[in-house]
Amino acid sequence: MHSMRSPHVTIVGAGFSGLVAARELEANGVDVSIFEARDRIGGRAWTDERLGHALEMGATWVHWMQPFIWTEIARYDRSIHPSPVADTAYWISAGQVHSGTEAELDAKLERPQTEIFAGSREFFPFPHDPLHILDSADADLIDRFRAADEGGVLDALRDGDFSQEEIDLADAYWSAGYNGHTASASPLMAKHWAALSDHRLSLLDEQTLRYKLVGGMRGIYEAIAADLRAPITLNTAVTAVAHTESGAAVTLADGTVVDSDAVIVTAPLGALDRIAFVPELPAEARAVIDAGFNSTGFKIWIKVRGHHSLIAYAPTGHPLALIRSEYFLDDDTTILVGFGPDHSRIDLHDPQSVQEIIRAWRPDLEVIETTGHDWVADPWSGQTWATPRSGQFLHGWSLFRDTSTRLRFAGADWASGWNGVVVDGAIETGITTARRLLADLRR
Repeated sequence: MHSMRSPHVTIVGAGFSGLVAARELEANGVDVSIFEARDRIGGRAWTDERLGHALEMGATWVHWMQPFIWTEIARYDRSIHPSPVADTAYWISAGQVHSGTEAELDAKLERPQTEIFAGSREFFPFPHDPLHILDSADADLIDRFRAADEGGVLDALRDGDFSQEEIDLADAYWSAGYNGHTASASPLMAKHWAALSDHRLSLLDEQTLRYKLVGGMRGIYEAIAADLRAPITLNTAVTAVAHTESGAAVTLADGTVVDSDAVIVTAPLGALDRIAFVPELPAEARAVIDAGFNSTGFKIWIKVRGHHSLIAYAPTGHPLALIRSEYFLDDDTTILVGFGPDHSRIDLHDPQSVQEIIRAWRPDLEVIETTGHDWVADPWSGQTWATPRSGQFLHGWSLFRDTSTRLRFAGADWASGWNGVVVDGAIETGITTARRLLADLRR
């Protein structure tokens, strides 16, 4: 920063990563402009009033072992509360419905999950540096690491002595976890999630499905936005990004060109095909954009009549892989949350069709209302949370981490740590991308 003029950085997207990057840059004397295609901030974190309750349309769960979001929770004096433990668990295997307690369901998952997690300790000795072993001198370990990025997440169970019930339970679990089809899901992501959870299934479940923010995610993303001086221009899509070694320019949907010293693009991978990059991104990165991530699924909220404390799993072939009770309302209704691998197989706003789906577990449940947001069909996301296809753990997110120009990428899709279901990775990249850019601007 040798000139008297303060540097100016344009940020594309006002989700967690964009807001945090703006805060970091402003704290170091950089002028920032933020352009957001949607009519709101938050990105794939979105707290909205639906079904008579504040509901998360996207990211939901947080944990004190997620270092970046926990810092924000402490910074803005927020608090958390637990999701309920279910009284009864249901799971479908070989066309039959089984039932028990949630603890019994968890116990049935332990053995197959241990096999799926195999190698997590040696592959990820430093979980927030997930490609660390590629720099090791252990050729055999590197070969096994590369091989573990191929195939599907359930492949480890195919040649063992695992029962169909165990395979179906793991299938349901990871159909929800990857929010996509397990056959095309890179096995390395499950092992990485295990490493981020001390290699314990119970802690993984705690981090991804147990604790929510009181007041919702908006309590954090609105607080970050309130700390900014930068203008946040909503309803303004960026259609092109020109980038050089010394600057960048973005073109807005109305044709306006905004010049700056750098640009940080926080759009998810699924929305990058809506932006023309000049010069074009490297061929490897473009191939990943064209293929998309494995996250083709959905999240749905379902209100049913009566008080029902349950969790239910179903394997591939069922539209809903997982449903669980989240809120018990004073009008004697229950709100369930559900996940499935294929957004095209459900109508998020059709209670009658959802009624037919959940009858597979409980024919007596009466669906009153349903809601959700189709993130895959949303042009500004094109996917749910980032989960890699076979081969994309090693040749996917990392291709967008470093550039030789003043174009930078930030967002949960590119995180070293939690680059999946939680917002921790979005905050991580907002900070790290901004700091690396600051070092470049100061040269």
